[in-house]
Amino acid sequence: MKRLLMLSLALTATAHAATTITIATVNNPDMVTMQKLSGEFTKKYPDITTKWVVLPENELRQKVTLDVASGAGSFDVATVGAYEVPIWAKNGWLDPLTPMFAKNPEIAKSYNLDDVIPGVRAALTVNKNLYALPFYAESSMTYYNKDLFKAAGLTMPQSPTWSQIQGFAAKVHNPSKGVYGICLRGLPGWGENMAVFSTVMNTFGGRWYDKDWKAQLDSPAWKSAMNFYVDTIKKYGPPGATGNGFTENLTLMSQGKCGMWVDATVAAGLLSDPGASKVTKSIGFANAPTGPGTPKGNHWYWSWNLAIPKSTKKEDAAFKFITWATSQEYIALVAKEKGTWAAVPPGTRTSTYNNPNYKKAAGAFSGLVQSAINSADVNNATKDPVPYAGIQYVAIPQFQALGTQVGQFLAGAISGQTTVDQALKQAQDAANKVAKEGGYQK
Repeated sequence: MKRLLMLSLALTATAHAATTITIATVNNPDMVTMQKLSGEFTKKYPDITTKWVVLPENELRQKVTLDVASGAGSFDVATVGAYEVPIWAKNGWLDPLTPMFAKNPEIAKSYNLDDVIPGVRAALTVNKNLYALPFYAESSMTYYNKDLFKAAGLTMPQSPTWSQIQGFAAKVHNPSKGVYGICLRGLPGWGENMAVFSTVMNTFGGRWYDKDWKAQLDSPAWKSAMNFYVDTIKKYGPPGATGNGFTENLTLMSQGKCGMWVDATVAAGLLSDPGASKVTKSIGFANAPTGPGTPKGNHWYWSWNLAIPKSTKKEDAAFKFITWATSQEYIALVAKEKGTWAAVPPGTRTSTYNNPNYKKAAGAFSGLVQSAINSADVNNATKDPVPYAGIQYVAIPQFQALGTQVGQFLAGAISGQTTVDQALKQAQDAANKVAKEGGYQK
């Protein structure tokens, strides 16, 4: 009897000793599913419980940044964007994951890091150490209306140039019938119009800074790229383009009002969904366009990732969670829960794109999406050498403000409130100010 009592007390103590990890994440549908399925994680690891803090993106970024920067330790797992990971890693705010995989060979074997798409993995690696695991990833691509192209006698190549895109836009543009040649983001913001425009600028041979951190926004490449972007939107885009970001252009494209749209690969599934799109049978897919300067930097890269703040005292439990939530096992779990492989977190694993069930569900776009992500190299996205990482952003803390400011100058040129030359002068001054005040220019 005494022995049974001792055993009971021991079991009770073990239960009470369960580790609770606090997970901060964004309120996107994929992350809401992760929270919903976390019961499967606690079944696998019954000594770990989860507590969730789910917030809108801007609020999440502000709260998590303040917490990890101050070392407060409120979060054991943080959802972090591709832009933040290298910055936070260099600041010493995140735990390196490479040593954790080395300490946990069984997890390392089942997780299979080699299955993570190389470009995705590279964007989360600093000085040969991995600092986050990708939950989902995206690149950019060209969408076009095959019915409109057929009526105009046009054929979209798999890898178009921006010059071809502009020519196609001219022939498809028919505003009297509510059809616009092309929809491109005009809404100002570092993650809105500058995301698309930066890829245009890259392929025209431009860069934000030279190797000495001298701003290059008044260069011939930037001038050609901005003149092209502004001219294309003014001539062949819908009215009020400076109010159109991803969501607005998605709506226009899905309603058959755009001949073409260059934007995030995540839209491929939405445009192929009969419940959300009127163009499911006529939607076509191609690579994001290249420019006259270089084929580099046409495909952007973005991901939401799970990282472990340096301030956590529950590193082992946090590592078990992030490896579970980004694993092949988890992806298959989502497919089962949702009843379709089209709903799984995209863009992270080669095995997803090799899966016959995913190929069937994703249709014509899965191969293009995988190829786009594979070609997106954050360390080699410009014609000439640069001192920064990033394709559609510059991986320095000041870029959120700078990118948005330049996006406002671009929007001013699109709306006609200013000229391209004036916008570029303002942008050049702003970029040089950041480099000087940030201590990047010696």
